[in-house]
Amino acid sequence: MYDEFENKDTGRINPEEHKDETVTPHYQEYQYQNPTQAQSYEAGMKPKKKRGFLKKAAGLAGAALVFGIVAGSTMVGINWAAGAYANQRSVEIGRAQTISPTVSDNSVTASNTSKVTTSNDVSAIVDKAMPSVVAITSKVVYESQTWFGPMQREGEGSGSGIVVGKNDDELLIVTNNHVVQGAQELKVTFIDQVAVDAAIKGTDADSDLAVIAVPLKNISSDTLSKIAVASMGDSDQLKVGQGVIAIGNALGYGQSVTVGYISALDRSVQTEDGTNRDLLQTDAAINPGNSGGALINMLGEVVGINSAKYSSTEVEGMGYAIPISKAQKIIDTLITKETRKQVADKDQGYLGIQCKNIDASTSQQLGMPQGVFIYKIVEGGAASKSDLREKDIVTKFDGQGVRTYDDLTGMLKYYKGGTKVTLTVQSLENGQYVERNVDITLGSRPVQENPQE
Repeated sequence: MYDEFENKDTGRINPEEHKDETVTPHYQEYQYQNPTQAQSYEAGMKPKKKRGFLKKAAGLAGAALVFGIVAGSTMVGINWAAGAYANQRSVEIGRAQTISPTVSDNSVTASNTSKVTTSNDVSAIVDKAMPSVVAITSKVVYESQTWFGPMQREGEGSGSGIVVGKNDDELLIVTNNHVVQGAQELKVTFIDQVAVDAAIKGTDADSDLAVIAVPLKNISSDTLSKIAVASMGDSDQLKVGQGVIAIGNALGYGQSVTVGYISALDRSVQTEDGTNRDLLQTDAAINPGNSGGALINMLGEVVGINSAKYSSTEVEGMGYAIPISKAQKIIDTLITKETRKQVADKDQGYLGIQCKNIDASTSQQLGMPQGVFIYKIVEGGAASKSDLREKDIVTKFDGQGVRTYDDLTGMLKYYKGGTKVTLTVQSLENGQYVERNVDITLGSRPVQENPQE
């Protein structure tokens, strides 16, 4: 196949002269280790190609095997880490949403979606609750002292109410006490925008609750068919984060709806007179006019009675409501009261006492119960003919809580002279205050009576 080899020592040689000698070319020494391989190579170079290919193939296979082992080990590690993380996440999700951590990732995803996805449309809930919420309009007479003497002016207030039941003659509506306090006239507007006169049935200043009544005879059958009694829920079962809806006569414009969540339970809130009340806190907007309206859960049940009086004007997202479970007992008492209409000034009942308020601050400083402190009993007046004593503190009038002199005089406007009532008082006995009830027959107000007696 070849004629000659190159020899670096002699230059050129003749193969025939050295045919009996074993000659090993330099490239053969590099490539092979025995003569048979060289002969095979010289016969056509095939062994080199075959051997080179096999060696390369073996090398590649070995590299692939090593790569596969490394890659496989890496993937196993990654999958293990990912699986551990997924399991941890499943456990965390399970803790938050009561989902088992043993289910597959796909199941968790699907289950999570079904658990937490909620509709933003609350129209069906509102449709159910709206017929039980009313708008309340009050006419109030304000009296002020001027250089020319006392002057009076009329004002109008707005609020909301919730239909809680009816008796044989009346439709009964609960609202806040401050919505109806001092009102000369009350009107209730139902869902069909029909307005009807209403009267106060009972109030409780302690809890800021009141019940008003509308005679059934004054409500048309068509309007009555559109009114619904509210479904009462259990505020004791509420949890922070649950969705709620506030319905009320915001700003006196008519019924409106806001949506939010329960932000806090039993939030202690101080009123203007220093009284602390434990209320529900929500981020659903509660504005003036919403007072007395309904805070409902996602089942359409009333869980609170909104009160804009305690909402802060300095911050957003902090509205309050009286928990319905705490209000229910008071409401049940108020609906049993006799419905009264305001009587003429000359016919109003008279106690014959001089008094001052014991607010929350004074109560705390002096260790006295909060209420109306009697510092003088007028001789010859109704109180002087009863077991009422000076230094007694009045806390209830005819079973209805009072905190201030205005609360007391506001109730007297609905009682004629000659009416027998019961006062609940705190009396100081042996250095301690003891609660007792005192029956009094109201007198008639003298013509020149001091306005604080």
